[in-house]
Amino acid sequence: MRNQHRYVEFQRAAGANRREVSLHQLYPDPERDEAGRVVCIRPMVTKITPREVLNLLRPYVSGRFMEQFNTLIPLAAYLVLFQILILRQLVEDSWMIAGGLLAVILGLMFFMEGLKLGLMPFGTVMGATLPRKSPLPVVLIITLLLGVGVTFAEPAISALKAAGQNVGVERAPYLYALLNEWAGALVLVVGASVGLAAVIGTLRSLYGWSLKPLIFGSLIPILGLSIYAATDLEFNKALGLAWDTGAVTTGPVTVPLVLSLGIGIAAAAGKGGSGLSGFGIVTLASLFPIGGVLLLLFYVASTVTPAEIIAAAAGHTATQGAELSWFETSPGLEIVLGIRAILPLVVFLFLVLKVMLKETLQRRSEIFLGIGLTIIGMCIFNLGLTYGLSKLGGSAGGLVPIAFMTVEGFANSPIYLYSVGLTLALVFAWVLGYGATVAEPALNALGITAEQLTNGVFRKRTLIMAVSVGVAFGIAIGLAKLIFDLPLIWLIVPSYVAAALLTLFSTEESVNIAWDSAGVTTGPITVPLVLALGLGFGSATNAVEGFGILSMASIGPIITVMISGLWSRYRAQAEVHAALKGGRVSGIAAAEGVV
Repeated sequence: MRNQHRYVEFQRAAGANRREVSLHQLYPDPERDEAGRVVCIRPMVTKITPREVLNLLRPYVSGRFMEQFNTLIPLAAYLVLFQILILRQLVEDSWMIAGGLLAVILGLMFFMEGLKLGLMPFGTVMGATLPRKSPLPVVLIITLLLGVGVTFAEPAISALKAAGQNVGVERAPYLYALLNEWAGALVLVVGASVGLAAVIGTLRSLYGWSLKPLIFGSLIPILGLSIYAATDLEFNKALGLAWDTGAVTTGPVTVPLVLSLGIGIAAAAGKGGSGLSGFGIVTLASLFPIGGVLLLLFYVASTVTPAEIIAAAAGHTATQGAELSWFETSPGLEIVLGIRAILPLVVFLFLVLKVMLKETLQRRSEIFLGIGLTIIGMCIFNLGLTYGLSKLGGSAGGLVPIAFMTVEGFANSPIYLYSVGLTLALVFAWVLGYGATVAEPALNALGITAEQLTNGVFRKRTLIMAVSVGVAFGIAIGLAKLIFDLPLIWLIVPSYVAAALLTLFSTEESVNIAWDSAGVTTGPITVPLVLALGLGFGSATNAVEGFGILSMASIGPIITVMISGLWSRYRAQAEVHAALKGGRVSGIAAAEGVV
């Protein structure tokens, strides 16, 4: 039995939440001459009340707020609950941390929205017009400089700089020097490495190079430099920092801007039709900074000795009692760093657009609004990083060791038997890595791309599971490295040799997806949290340094994704073989039946 309604009733119900306004009410009366003919129509004048503005913005803002909220809060809640329920410790400065986490959410919300409105249009315009108006060498120089600029603008770079405050100069002089006196040079070298990766990745898109030779060509010298650094006691202490910088560089600024430029150049040259044209840049941007930081380490060692670094640090500590300017202390420092990170990049992009390309910006007011939101978001994010995310990660990392070992200042440590406490610590790291990766929005987009590239052989769900499990095991292994004081080189060399062997046997599509997945997992929330966790854990266990966890979190998904790709290909081939075999058997049986 069907219910019958009149169409007018349906229209009334459908428009129940709408208010229709006549167009005549929006336009003022036109000016007429003496004959009554219209001579001028004045522009439409609309007046929007503050409540109407709020109603328009509420769904727009809440969606973006909830996107960052859903990424951060589950991780923060997991850390807090683990600390309270398992480690039986209350969270110190809880209100400050809560305010800091709120600032992280708001900062990323403004930053990501400003990135879409303000910075991304620059990358799109440059990628489309730069190859047509400039020769290839000039295009590549601009790409190199852009790589440097976007690295300074990465939110996670602030976390890397903040990590220098937790390094003891007496125990790791060169590591301390890189993160303090040479911090500017460190970021510049990392940026130049990203720029070089963008240049080679662009050339790859342009000429259709395979990614495999580029991976082997990058890995061999980087592993060679790492093995050499591991033979020296002081160099070895900075090895974890070098490998962690690869994860820091592939964030929400670098990947979209550099990719849009590279793909735009390839498309302008008629080479952008391939589904693989966007891959490779992220992979190289994760590998090249490792070699760059190691070379910088060797240069620093050739100019200063450990004793001179320690003496300089002692002199700096003695002068710290003097009154500092407002921009040298928090919160002024975070605001200045936020402006300094974004403004030079914007000026560079604007000069390229106006001077070299002689292009005018479309929707200029919208772009300037986006740039303003990006700067505001970066400043708020830096404040949230200082008072919330880093504080929470450092607190959790510093408390995890009391589960299985005696820690000074905690009378009831260890809380559990050694084997039980150690298992809890490793499970804690595994779940943290898995949860942080599953919540990463960029991973979902990569999964859709992977399914399209492989014609459904590599499913989105399979990729998400493979990447999440790889990151989870990577973070757990990285934590085990700190617990058992394992040399990082023992973990890096076997892992990357295994990845290289899997690369040989995997398809080009699988290699592109696997190696780029490492960059997807290291977002602006994961990197500061894991860095602070590792440094806090290292400080509690009196480890020389707390780096290395991010490097293992990067290689983990590369291995698991390629294993999953090989397994998916094997299953697809087995299904095809079974179908063909079944068809032949049916044909033979039918023929015998006829006979």
